[in-house]
Amino acid sequence: MKGIILAAGDGGRLRPLTLKTPKVLLDLGERPLINYPLEAMASAGITEIAVVVGYLNEVVENALKVSHPSLTYIYNDHYEHGGNALSIYAARSFIGSDSFVLCMGDHAISPSIIRTLLSEDHRGSVLCVDSEACHSSQIDDATKVLLGQNGYIADLGKELTIWDCVDTGVFQMTSNVFATIEALMENKGIDVSITEMVLLSGLTGKAFATCDVSGSFWADVDTIEDLRNAGEMLREIHGRRL
Repeated sequence: MKGIILAAGDGGRLRPLTLKTPKVLLDLGERPLINYPLEAMASAGITEIAVVVGYLNEVVENALKVSHPSLTYIYNDHYEHGGNALSIYAARSFIGSDSFVLCMGDHAISPSIIRTLLSEDHRGSVLCVDSEACHSSQIDDATKVLLGQNGYIADLGKELTIWDCVDTGVFQMTSNVFATIEALMENKGIDVSITEMVLLSGLTGKAFATCDVSGSFWADVDTIEDLRNAGEMLREIHGRRL
């Protein structure tokens, strides 16, 4: 199993903190944000990991080359104008025909999330969800998920008013997603989101299943307030193993 971490975005909502520092290198709990998915993957035995970079890519690579020398870096040259699914598509040669775990570089996650995901026998693509999220920073700007039959995703989006759980930003995907992204690009160019990719997968017989990881720590950091809230959440669970 290979791993992909998305780290191409410019962190515009975190300005001025991200003017010279990529969002994924901002400190959270005395370590860079990207260390959370890196350590979670390592904890689950994932050793082949690629980081998809864009904004200040050399800063990211220089910051990680000593502590994580075996990482592969993939440059997404559409990071400024393309949707986040383009970062997945950029990694298609690295992945080949394998399944892979996908994490967001701006999400702090507990290692237990990926361990739980990989402990289950999933044959298709899967999204890790939280059905018990209660912190406002986990819900307010989250991608909500409506479940259909047998726990497969029926709908998802930030504006859903009826939903069952929220997206934690951790996936297991098959290589089928690359063809789905290509189909979307043929219709609308490079502005293709992961949400659109998941929805089209459902319409073409490749619906994403879900893995409920409720009770495990995770935090999506998009704003300065999110960064502060994530720090508070970590302090609340201080002393408890992530």
